[in-house]
Amino acid sequence: MSRLLESYVQGRWFAAADAGKPLLSAIDGAEIARISSAGVDLAGAVDYARTVGGPALARLTFHERAAALKALGQALLAGKEEFYELSRLTGATRRDSGVDIDGGIGTLLSYASKARRELPNSTVYLDGEVERLSKQGSFVGRHIYTARRGVAVQINAFNFPVWGFLEKLAPAFIAGVPSIVKPAGQTAYLTELVFRRIVESGLLPAGSVQLVVGEARGLLDPLGGQDSVAFTGSADTAAALRAHPNVVGAGVRFTAEADSLNASVLGPDVRTGDPEFELYVTQLVTEMIVKAGQKCTAIRRAFVPAALVDDVLEAAAARLAQVVVGDPHADGVTMGALASLEQRAEVVKSIRGLTKSARIVFGDPESVQVVGACADSGAFMSPILLRGGEKTAPEPHELEAFGPVATVLDYDDTGELIEQVARGKGSLVASVVTKDLALAREIVLGLAPYHGRILVLDSEDARESTGHGSPLPVLVHGGPGRAGGGEELGGIRGVLHHMQRTAVQGTPKVLTAVGDQWVAGTDRVIGDVHPFRKNLGELKLGDTIVAGPRVVSRADIAHFAEFTGDTFYAHMDEAAAAANPLFGGIVAHGYLVVSLAAGLFVDPAPGPVLANFGVDNLRFLTPVRAQDSLTVTLTAKSITPRQSAAYGEVRWDAVVVNQKDEAVATYDVLTLVAKPEEL
Repeated sequence: MSRLLESYVQGRWFAAADAGKPLLSAIDGAEIARISSAGVDLAGAVDYARTVGGPALARLTFHERAAALKALGQALLAGKEEFYELSRLTGATRRDSGVDIDGGIGTLLSYASKARRELPNSTVYLDGEVERLSKQGSFVGRHIYTARRGVAVQINAFNFPVWGFLEKLAPAFIAGVPSIVKPAGQTAYLTELVFRRIVESGLLPAGSVQLVVGEARGLLDPLGGQDSVAFTGSADTAAALRAHPNVVGAGVRFTAEADSLNASVLGPDVRTGDPEFELYVTQLVTEMIVKAGQKCTAIRRAFVPAALVDDVLEAAAARLAQVVVGDPHADGVTMGALASLEQRAEVVKSIRGLTKSARIVFGDPESVQVVGACADSGAFMSPILLRGGEKTAPEPHELEAFGPVATVLDYDDTGELIEQVARGKGSLVASVVTKDLALAREIVLGLAPYHGRILVLDSEDARESTGHGSPLPVLVHGGPGRAGGGEELGGIRGVLHHMQRTAVQGTPKVLTAVGDQWVAGTDRVIGDVHPFRKNLGELKLGDTIVAGPRVVSRADIAHFAEFTGDTFYAHMDEAAAAANPLFGGIVAHGYLVVSLAAGLFVDPAPGPVLANFGVDNLRFLTPVRAQDSLTVTLTAKSITPRQSAAYGEVRWDAVVVNQKDEAVATYDVLTLVAKPEEL
């Protein structure tokens, strides 16, 4: 008997007491492993996540979590060939495995990178600016995000045993929420192997990730309002989970990625022989055969102008005839098997449903020539291309054959096209192949309400495009309606999904203390030491320098204009400047004001301040005229040590006022400041 897969719960590997059910190779039907969750303490796993994993993650900042995730991604990448070898048994070619394995590891690394760049080295994320709630400014408000004190339950589908769980794990981990991963049974042996290497790496805190293989009935029973469930799978299962009492009544946050009849549109501007025509056909065939069509983002409906349908069918069939089906290890094979014989039977059943209104123009669902394996024992099938019939037929817009199957449908105009695509009742992705910008806009805006992502493809972006079926960590993955109504990924949006947004009201001092960022109205500290002489360990929020005054002369304005070449009339032509109601006469350049302010607050000698790397939120509020006197107040606003560098980032609040104490410019100055070794 083959090995029994194990769950990893409560800090240890757990083997079920029974023999489990066999998991079979998609290539030859041989038994790979057995699977069972009998005896797994699901409630104990949830409690362990909350009491051990949650507190361990809470002690880490966003940057510390990102560093752990980066190290994990690099460790998995170094050992990926082991994953590739086992992935073959799922029916995946090396290209398919790359989409799953490299895609999943790449998502870890992408989230680690974005977290370091876009999140503070803190446990609190500030959402938007401070809202002034009173006339005098003693009562203010701000939104913050903090990690919820629960667990993220992640239920995944069989088609992406690696990417599927890593793309859910990454944003939850960065947010500081522990995960319980429940893979689909058919390909759980690959998920378990990757998970073993994660545990062996020792890079993630105890309790931050757990794995349940096999049935998980009752997993939602101990969940509550601090917990979330992210599901990928069938619409029927999603509906059953949505009806769980804890989702309906206890506030468990539930998101789903379900069935999706994704569409690809050939624009009416394209002609046979155009580069865009070739792009369309190539993309259609690619999406049919990658992962043997077992992708939630694969093209199911191909919409083509009526005059070009025959040309598209002919070109696609010619390419499909070159597809070699078989054992991924065999030479020349370009499409592997479906995940199981049961999955193949489901696809054949769906094809029969589609043929009620469509006809097959390429392939035979009951017969296929196979290289390097037996067609009967493996879950192989031919790519199937169908030609849609009557436009009123419901089947193409209701039945998803989750395999290498697509239906070509014709349309007469863009209005009809948008209505037909919308009959899919919500999809993860659509693509539009066109070289006409006006058409692209019309179709994108028409399809956007029904889709989570839209790719516009033409000869200009084709070389670098990641393609119709590739979700990206930085963009949302999900879709409305039939597609489940959920969102995953999306960069930092995916992190914030696992966090609670809270409006905090109080004094500026309270908001400064809570958000770890200085808020105007909080005390400024003016000491004997220039703030630029302090390293990151010595500098404190509120440390301030007030510098000035500096009188702006007419000669200063003229010299700046000549030196920079900025001779805009408001700085040079008295009559024209006086006629402008905004100026009423010659005014100083805004950038001259900022430059003069820098000259007032900069400490020129070498010291802890290593560089100025930018200015944010610059606003010019009041015109500065000749003989106006400028004073600048610079205050340490936020201090962010970098984990992997000998310096950190300091954001300074800068306010420049004139002799009437009117603010003439406000902005944030960004500097890199050295940090002591112990920080």
